[in-house]
Amino acid sequence: MVSSAAQADDAAGVLENLRLLVSELEKSGGDKRLPNERLLAERLSITRARLRKSLQILEDEGRLWRGVGRGTFIGPKPAESPDAALLASKSNPVQVMRARMAIEPELAGLAAVNATDDEIAQLKELSRRCKFASNWREYEVYDALFHHEIAVSAHNTILLALTDLLTQVRRSVTWGRPRPEGVRPPEVHHSFVEHDNIIDAISHREPIKAANAMRRHLQTVEDRLVGRA
Repeated sequence: MVSSAAQADDAAGVLENLRLLVSELEKSGGDKRLPNERLLAERLSITRARLRKSLQILEDEGRLWRGVGRGTFIGPKPAESPDAALLASKSNPVQVMRARMAIEPELAGLAAVNATDDEIAQLKELSRRCKFASNWREYEVYDALFHHEIAVSAHNTILLALTDLLTQVRRSVTWGRPRPEGVRPPEVHHSFVEHDNIIDAISHREPIKAANAMRRHLQTVEDRLVGRA
């Protein structure tokens, strides 16, 4: 019968051999995928059960990661792209508004610094189209484009990507009361003046004023969403 000490020494030896193999692959600069379990177990002359235990230890150490149906790879597991549908299923309109409040004022401030004349002209055109939309659906399309154009005008790739993800979540989340068909936004709709205030601050290169104008606009949207206004 093999003693527990001998078993421990054997396990340590397997783990060390596996670490050496991982180190060799790290230095090779080639494929970072380990051989499949059957080949790897044969190469190390161990059972697959023993191999899995050693792989788990190295995975816990951050030396490798395993993907179901993909294989075992050297290095820490890469960050996965967020799933917009999954986020939407775990979210609600108020959470979406809170996220927008955290990001979009900063984008408006950056747009006041970085927007080109053509981008500012595009914002003015989108604001005009919001005002003359023939129905709520058309208005919401131009409103979304208006906010997206501000994100573009900020000239920050990372914040733009976050905004695009948030927009996908926003489209999937149920929003308030359904809009009546064939009815357009009223001429005094709050967003018209608020959009113009944001554009005015951006065009005059006033980042703090632009950020505050966006924050006030989003606060109004949230207040109406939850029935505070």
